[in-house]
Amino acid sequence: MAENSALTSTTGSTSLADSSIFDSKVTETSKENLFIGSSSYVEEEMPQIETRIILVQEAGKQEELIKALKTIKIMEVPVIKIKESCPGKSDEKLIKSIVNMEIKVPFVKMESVEEFKSLDSPEFENVFIVMDFQDSVFNELYKTDCRVIGPPVVLNCAQKGEPLPFSCRPLYCTSMMNLVLCFTGFRKKEELVRLVTLVHHMGGVIRKDFNSKVTHLVANCTQGEKFRIAVSLGTPIMKPEWIYKAWERRNEQDFCASFDEFRNEFKVPPFQDCILSFLGFSDEEKTNMEEMTEMQGGNYLPVGDERCTHLIVEENIVKELPFEPSKKLYVVKQEWFWGSIQMDARAGETMYLYEKANTPELKKSVSLLSLNTPNSNRKRRRLKETLAQLSRETDMSPFPPQTPKSCTKSSKNSTPVPSKQSARWQVARELYQTESNYVNILATIIQLFQVPLEEEGQRGGPILAPEEIKTIFGSIPDIFDVHTKIKDDLEDLIVNWDESKSIGDIFLKYSKDLVKTYPPFVNFFEMSKETIIKCEKQKPRFHAFLKINQAKPECGRQSLVELLIRPVQRLPSVALLLNDLKKHTAEENPDKSTLEKAIGSLKEVMTHINEDKRKTEAQKQIFDVVYEVDGCPANLLSSHRSLVQRVETISLGEHPCDRGEQVTLFLFNDCLEIARKRHKVIGTFRSPHGQTRPPASLKHIHLMPLSQIKKVLDIRETEDCHNAFALLVRPPTEQANVLLSFQMTSEEPPKENWLKMLCRHVANTICKADAENLIYTADPESFEVNTKDMDSTLSRASRAIKKTSKKVTRAFSFSKTPKRALRRALMTSQSSVEGRSPSSNDKHVMSRLSSTSSLAITHSVSTSTIIGFTKHGYVQRSNSTGGRSQNSWFRSIRHSASRASFSEMLEGNTEFSNFKKSSIQVIFDICEELGDMPTSNGNKPREV
Repeated sequence: MAENSALTSTTGSTSLADSSIFDSKVTETSKENLFIGSSSYVEEEMPQIETRIILVQEAGKQEELIKALKTIKIMEVPVIKIKESCPGKSDEKLIKSIVNMEIKVPFVKMESVEEFKSLDSPEFENVFIVMDFQDSVFNELYKTDCRVIGPPVVLNCAQKGEPLPFSCRPLYCTSMMNLVLCFTGFRKKEELVRLVTLVHHMGGVIRKDFNSKVTHLVANCTQGEKFRIAVSLGTPIMKPEWIYKAWERRNEQDFCASFDEFRNEFKVPPFQDCILSFLGFSDEEKTNMEEMTEMQGGNYLPVGDERCTHLIVEENIVKELPFEPSKKLYVVKQEWFWGSIQMDARAGETMYLYEKANTPELKKSVSLLSLNTPNSNRKRRRLKETLAQLSRETDMSPFPPQTPKSCTKSSKNSTPVPSKQSARWQVARELYQTESNYVNILATIIQLFQVPLEEEGQRGGPILAPEEIKTIFGSIPDIFDVHTKIKDDLEDLIVNWDESKSIGDIFLKYSKDLVKTYPPFVNFFEMSKETIIKCEKQKPRFHAFLKINQAKPECGRQSLVELLIRPVQRLPSVALLLNDLKKHTAEENPDKSTLEKAIGSLKEVMTHINEDKRKTEAQKQIFDVVYEVDGCPANLLSSHRSLVQRVETISLGEHPCDRGEQVTLFLFNDCLEIARKRHKVIGTFRSPHGQTRPPASLKHIHLMPLSQIKKVLDIRETEDCHNAFALLVRPPTEQANVLLSFQMTSEEPPKENWLKMLCRHVANTICKADAENLIYTADPESFEVNTKDMDSTLSRASRAIKKTSKKVTRAFSFSKTPKRALRRALMTSQSSVEGRSPSSNDKHVMSRLSSTSSLAITHSVSTSTIIGFTKHGYVQRSNSTGGRSQNSWFRSIRHSASRASFSEMLEGNTEFSNFKKSSIQVIFDICEELGDMPTSNGNKPREV
């Protein structure tokens, strides 16, 4: 590069010359010093010469070209200055500068090479315009170092009003002007010379060594030092075809070889010259990666093929390679695969090499306790300690647990003794924990996804357009700012807790900010989701970007769409927590009314959300659950709630119902409805209007918020335990842990998928990203869980006896509620005999039922306790004081052909009242349920 000595030197001389004089000596052109031909410097220091344009052969016949030349008045001319490096020495140095000179002489035409000698003169700065750079005339001019340009240069200068540019080499067009290229991987000299010549003809500059000034690397392979430096600097790496195709478009006036749309077609794909194989991936993932490999210019072969250059390993699955890899085979993690696609270039393998783990895998399992001791109290104590340990591990508080000031009492020795924490404190603490987790999720979205996508100077260019980024993330930064303030205020309140402090004021304080930030995001969430899906399909770099970041621990292996749905779910969750907080707030507490206002403000925010975005199908599913479950709470119906999965199970413990009960779990996005199968209903009932509706098949047990689930236990498969799992639950108002254990009765969904799905929604509810940490693997002995004999005949009989025992107990109870059921049974049996008036004995029973006295004094009723079953009949102990023994009737019951014949037998007997007949009907149902009686369709009984 020329220095300022061209202007400051006083001993040197200056002259004008054609570029051929110094082309071989000067490698760069300096435009730092520009002179106008009319300046005093040029008049005094430089001899006056004329500039002239010569149209060669066909160029002189182009009307468009001639018209353009008439508009060009200035051209760039090289200036040479000879300067002595040191006084007294003959060493000379050529320094070149460019000046703009006026074109005063009209253009001339040249038809043959012979005319060149007459036109060549040192008094003129000649510029030859040649139509074809492959012509013989061009070759003659090139040999004599003449200044040659092509028609596109003239047309471009005329259009932009610029002077004709100077180039020390023939310049046909400017489609590669200002581009600096470097070559690597070419072994054929002829091909390299051809490419370099074309680059020069299009105005590009060539560098032998790669440096920071190089704008493009033209590579014939994906290895070597130049290639690695280009990848690290983010320099585009091009195929040789890029130059050839650019030359084909040399006559296009506005064409530039660096246009992204054109250049991207000829980038070297990341997996060029690579043959990949994949180990440890699922079939779906493997198929996807194989398709991406072909799309990115590579090939794939099965694992173990000697032709493979790379083995991609899922490091979380594969702990040991199935073979000894060769030295030529790169064994890399999957991050190398996705990172190469994201960078749009083959990443260096050394940073992503797969290394065999030196330490055994750390398994998440509950520490095994030896419970083989006959001491039951000791077993219970160890079980309690195990549950307590799990509970401590689920503590989500970011600060050490503290006792609220209002819950602290001083003893006589003035030593503070923490008392039982209030329910209001626990709900408030849960509110803070979920808010803190939610803020962390928002920070992950911004720092891990939005900021890198918006960053300038990305390797390979921008991954997404600015409008796409805006559509995806919307007002997430604004939502993050608001909730960061809310979290800070809640943290200050929890740390300095007092029952009188107001939580509602915090949400009222930021209600206006919530109204501004949430509706724009929630209303356009579907558009954001569609944009992500579309870009992931159409843009491989974005797909790779998501794969890399979604695999990081901060995301908890959640997709960007799953993270972005959190703001949609957050406000309803906060409203539920504030409602729960209000329930545990005393009436005299001023925060009671403030919480009501805060809940109202949140509802106001949610009313701004577009109602059309809600899914009607999900609401329909909830209504179906409400109709199917008897006693289902009305608050299950909520606009933000949706049914996720239904699972059929059997209870394995004493909670939430007796062992062996059939339990149905309805998983919603924020709660778990637990219902059991209804026991057999005796008789049929109609509504007062005579309309019949199938009775609900399930009975409501408990509607549990997912935030109460602290751990999900995956019970290992053993000979005595199959398809079992458990939930460690702790309600906010309880201090003890509750263990709910179940056995799945169907293979769909698989237990693993069901537990992952459950943990995912629990994590969403409490705003935690690491859903996998909620799952613990445990041995069944640790929690006394087993499924042995759950399907045996004896087990079913035992459960039936227990169930029917409850029925009989309720039937002969003295409480008011069972008496109403007995009245209905009696009225049903009475109505079965049309036209018959009640007997005096029946009236006596009715009158006794209406009183508070016992049914035991009714002499016509015999209460029998079934104490056992045999193969040949029933063993009965009768407490009757009147009437003959009923053993004959039980034998008749057992040997009756069907329910119809049994009913006829009862109707024809005059010794039994209607009430006694109803009681015998209960016993018949017991026998039929146990399977030792003929069924209603006449089938033979099973033996118990």
